[in-house]
Amino acid sequence: MEGFPISSNGARPATLAEPSAPPGLSGRGLLRFTTAGSVDDGKSTLIGRLLVDSRQVADDQLAQVEEASRRRSMDGALDLSLLTDGLRAEREQGITIDVAYRYFTTQRRFILADVPGHREYTRNMVTGASTADLSIVLVDVHRGVVEQSRRHAYITSLLGIPHLVVAVNKMDLVDYDQAAFASVVDTFEEFAAGLPVADRLFIPVSALHGDNVVARSERMPWYDGPTLLEHLEQVELSHEHPERVSARLPVQWIIRAPNGEPNVNHRGYAGQLASGVLRTGEEVVLTPSGRRTRIARIETSDGPIEEAVAPQSVSVVLEDDLDVGRGEMISRVDDPPTVAAELEADVCWMSVHPLEAGRRYLIKNSTRTVSALVAEVVHCMDIHTLRPVPDSSSLELNDIGRVRLRTTAPLAFDTYRANRGTGSFILIDETSNDTVAAGMIVGAPAPAQP
Repeated sequence: MEGFPISSNGARPATLAEPSAPPGLSGRGLLRFTTAGSVDDGKSTLIGRLLVDSRQVADDQLAQVEEASRRRSMDGALDLSLLTDGLRAEREQGITIDVAYRYFTTQRRFILADVPGHREYTRNMVTGASTADLSIVLVDVHRGVVEQSRRHAYITSLLGIPHLVVAVNKMDLVDYDQAAFASVVDTFEEFAAGLPVADRLFIPVSALHGDNVVARSERMPWYDGPTLLEHLEQVELSHEHPERVSARLPVQWIIRAPNGEPNVNHRGYAGQLASGVLRTGEEVVLTPSGRRTRIARIETSDGPIEEAVAPQSVSVVLEDDLDVGRGEMISRVDDPPTVAAELEADVCWMSVHPLEAGRRYLIKNSTRTVSALVAEVVHCMDIHTLRPVPDSSSLELNDIGRVRLRTTAPLAFDTYRANRGTGSFILIDETSNDTVAAGMIVGAPAPAQP
């Protein structure tokens, strides 16, 4: 599964639980998308409108929301945010705190990750959005592009989410004025010009009245683009064909004998194929050890197969009797991952205790966990300017910055841009066992010149 690995105490940062669709299934397959917005931008109302108008809410649930709306409001108007603000603290404070998932189907299957927008919960947003194909950033047309809008857009680019939708909300409060919408677009585009998100779409909406959410608005004839739901149903997922993606099988478990038969000479190396394709008879390399062998057979719960395609879970039997343990990576010999004991990465810091150079943590990359030293805090990112602050000596809670790590044993990894599954990691506090950071590998530092 793409996203951040599971921590050593078994807890997973809030990533989507269902496995990704195979990369070969490009086009209009399952779409994972995330929504984020600043406080009072109307994100919960937008999601509620999307679900109600696309007929995804059961009658009894809608009746409960109507009854709760009557109790909360003098005019009894339907409060669509009640469909998504599930925690009592969220309803009382009017903000989203935790990550919530919604599964629904129209002309396409969707998994929606409703993530927090408040800066205090940046860590929740990062983990909740880590598997998304598309990100919706809500902007209040009255307030324009605020710090949180910039933060959400930057995190979208940082996580490598290929599609960005900017929903300019509350158009009803400016009488559906085209100039007000254009002003927000110009400001956002000026800011986002330096972000590596090529596919950006701006949609003027009124979540309260349903304009351009599911149904096309007659109040904005000047807008000729798709509604939000139309775009979600039509956006093409440009997954690369598995043959063109590096094959990566992180070993998670050693299977001694099939079906509990102790006398069978068998040792299988089981795991979920993170990317690419592996075939029987193919020459492979084990990293970080560097040993080479061939695949004797590939087995699944349904029996042997000749070819495994990500994200299948398989057991690989090798021709040679090698000492292979959890954390090794099986790859093709002509396309191995990087093996290094030092790396640079962008991290979102998730602990109240700051990250400082000289501190030691456990790093969990894929199925391998080793000890790591923070050799240097390279910089902290200024969300307002999208420029690094080079004199940073530490990262505070919810800060995003770049660090250099030195590990006690080599890791086999790819850059996050090349492979989400093998390019992401988490840092774990050795004392408390808490997950303190989510990281995205930039690469191994170049060796120093003599």
